[in-house]
Amino acid sequence: MTALPHIQYFLGANSPTGFYSLYDCLLPPEKARAIYILKGGPGCGKSTLMRKIGAWAEESGLKTEYILCSGDPDSLDAVILPALGVAIVDGTAPHIVEPQYPGVVERYVNMGDCYDKEALWPLRQEIMDCMSGYKGCYQRAYHCLGAAAEIMEDQRMILFTDTLCQKLAKRARGILVREIPRHKADCPGQITQRFLNAVTHRGALCLYDTVLSQCDRVYALTDNCGLAHELLVHLLAGIVANGYEVVACPDPMAPDRLAHLLVPQLSLAFLTSSASQSFPGQPYRRIRLDSMADSELLRRNRPRLRFAKKVSSALEEEAVASLAQAKAMHDDLEAIYNPHVDFGLVDKTAQDIWNEILTF
Repeated sequence: MTALPHIQYFLGANSPTGFYSLYDCLLPPEKARAIYILKGGPGCGKSTLMRKIGAWAEESGLKTEYILCSGDPDSLDAVILPALGVAIVDGTAPHIVEPQYPGVVERYVNMGDCYDKEALWPLRQEIMDCMSGYKGCYQRAYHCLGAAAEIMEDQRMILFTDTLCQKLAKRARGILVREIPRHKADCPGQITQRFLNAVTHRGALCLYDTVLSQCDRVYALTDNCGLAHELLVHLLAGIVANGYEVVACPDPMAPDRLAHLLVPQLSLAFLTSSASQSFPGQPYRRIRLDSMADSELLRRNRPRLRFAKKVSSALEEEAVASLAQAKAMHDDLEAIYNPHVDFGLVDKTAQDIWNEILTF
């Protein structure tokens, strides 16, 4: 059997405005066969259940997409089986998922049934104390990210001129002519939104393995000043107009702007690469976006730009520290809950869902 690409993304981001959700992009409900929404608290086996179903799907030769938790990338928030139109998703806060077509597409799965509620009752005060501190850590992280984002936006606007926009649009047109042949399909392509990177308790992460498993040709866009979106938005429009499916990846620090594009049909990707998060492989081509900015503007504002980078980096580090503290508290919560979870029932629930999926 041909090895399947290892596909992982995020659908949520720790952003400057709080938790930013793309969970409405999980699967189009109108095209989905079944979406299983898992409800239940910490440590009740949601991630365990999804990993089991993901493993069975891969063993069956099904393309499997894993959605990682931006709070803890070692944990799963969803598993998607695109060929079957099936998804299993953790529908609890902060990424609350509710059905649009209950009973027809979406099904609730109550993972809370796996708790030994009588054993947990004496631990209620300890649990409540952990919950309260956990939320406070996230609020501190979001405040720091918000301040960092304002400084980064100020840095971007220093260099953002009409002339630069024209240069980026012209470069995009050249790339489209060179790299994007007209697709046989007469209809426009489709856009799927996913986060490729996230600010996590381990720092800023980018899922490069997901790119390398699907795309042999990578354009590395060297960008330390937030200029990549202006190039990527032109590329996205041209690629879709030519009939290709695109994974459009927003920037978690500015979710209204693009950071990366993946075009698996063409084995082609465009990745933003910066000093703090550089593409680790040998790119097919490298475009130095910083060098396209006005050289006189760069020269005059170099001290200001240097200061902005230093301060925004320090604020991001403080946000990461708060996320790490939240992760430690969440681990404490799971340690309280785990001994009182019936993992035999978790396994049975996973098997029941998988058996139902096999009937589709």
